[in-house]
Amino acid sequence: MKTLLHAAGLAAWLAMSQASAGISLNGTRVIFDGAHPEASVTVRNHGADILVQSWLEALDSDKAELPFAITPPLTRLPAGQEQLLRILYAGAGASDQQETAFWLNVQEIPQAAGKGNVLQLAVRQRVKVFYRPPGLDGDALQAPERLRWRLRRERGNSWLQADNPSRYHVTVTGLTLLSGGKSKEISRAQMLAPGAGGQWPLPADTANDARLRYQIINDFGASQAFEARLQGVAPAQPQRLEP
Repeated sequence: MKTLLHAAGLAAWLAMSQASAGISLNGTRVIFDGAHPEASVTVRNHGADILVQSWLEALDSDKAELPFAITPPLTRLPAGQEQLLRILYAGAGASDQQETAFWLNVQEIPQAAGKGNVLQLAVRQRVKVFYRPPGLDGDALQAPERLRWRLRRERGNSWLQADNPSRYHVTVTGLTLLSGGKSKEISRAQMLAPGAGGQWPLPADTANDARLRYQIINDFGASQAFEARLQGVAPAQPQRLEP
């Protein structure tokens, strides 16, 4: 009984701690227009006085150091206040032919606790930054419509293949394949890099004629629905679905 009460009390305490987490960002992603010298993010503190630590990192942690910097990397943020974080480009090192994506991490560091044993949580938020070099061909809003979808079969295995010929990243999620009167949910979201592709395993008996429905995440963090009619290995262009 005591164990159950202790567990319930701890769960309630964690829920209250999470509900009172101090910081929030003004967006779920950052678009860095290369025509401007910097991009900015606003951090708001809804709780007590804290320190905010911010840093950038590559999507692939094995990659070399990024040609970007963030300032201030560490700052005190009083209760009820906000802080502007500035992301700066070194001027060289990122591709000028396609979009570059990387992570922005913002971590709340609570003040030191007083006397006694107190569990403190350092809450971290992580969003993607998309750097778009000036004069980039195409339009990010039209990039999702340029995706090409097809079914692949090899040695008894089947895959759903997507190719992104655009110069922009496209994030797809909530995929559902409709085939033979059945629907197959493909839950794994994936970000397709410029000029690259992605694939999802499918049941071996997936019909050659199928409809694919999915969502993409746009610059504003909102979802937009698309559908593609698949005819075997022939590339299929998606169509935007009206809300």
